[in-house]
Amino acid sequence: KIAKKNPGHITIECKNTAAWLLDQQPFRPLLGIVCGSGLGGLADLLKDQKVMSYSEIPHFPQSTVQGHAGKLVFGSLKGTPCVCMQGRFHLYEGHHIQKITFPMKIFKLMGVETVILTNAAGGLNQEYNVGDIMIIKDHINLPGFAGINPLMGPNDERFGLRFPAMSDAYDRELQQLAEKVAIDLGYKEFIRRGVYCTLTGPSFETIAECRMLSMIGADAVGMSTVHEVIAARHCGMRVFAFSLITNQAVMDYDTDMKATHDEVLQTGKDRAHQLEALVATMVPLIKQSKTH
Repeated sequence: KIAKKNPGHITIECKNTAAWLLDQQPFRPLLGIVCGSGLGGLADLLKDQKVMSYSEIPHFPQSTVQGHAGKLVFGSLKGTPCVCMQGRFHLYEGHHIQKITFPMKIFKLMGVETVILTNAAGGLNQEYNVGDIMIIKDHINLPGFAGINPLMGPNDERFGLRFPAMSDAYDRELQQLAEKVAIDLGYKEFIRRGVYCTLTGPSFETIAECRMLSMIGADAVGMSTVHEVIAARHCGMRVFAFSLITNQAVMDYDTDMKATHDEVLQTGKDRAHQLEALVATMVPLIKQSKTH
């Protein structure tokens, strides 16, 4: 009974939250942005801001991680009405997976057509360097192998199909646009395109786990994004995502290297200007690419 009631309960909460947010500010956003660890500065690009703390918003989860401000920012970016999440939600915080992806449904109900997701990730690909920006071309939902998927349970047809395809989860046109913009901005040396793997965290990966993930085709590993992407695509929104490689995954037993959250935040700070320029330059071009 609980499993049957939960999706409907979430849908009612989504409608109420979306209606409340639209009443609080003048924007009807077309673009949604989700900021990963240490990447919240993207929200500062928005003009005519209306800022709300997650704690003010009905039914909205709370972010508990350092580097996630826990604010929803509405505004305009290069003429495009946007909503930006400064801080996301993770399984390791104890949130139910339906709550982690709750904002994607809110985005859809508010009118968002395209979602840009960012994250901080560990580099598995030995050719990657700390500070590289990896355009995500595909993902591996490793928790999904154990039954953790945001679409589990009865499907709400008002949001999307029971069995949505994920072979085109990451919009290829937007990937190409991002790559072109990055090259034009002079970022050719540190722009990559690869596969992102999500784990639940909060512990960082063991050496054996990193070696396995590399063997199955992952270029970077993190603790977020994939479930949001699945929910966003289920809702019919276009998705573009990138990872900032904030640390090298430890894959050698003869090393004293360790992954730390402080390193993640510092790398985000160091690359902030380039990331903001990439997104700001892309946004006004997205509408043009959509008309092709």
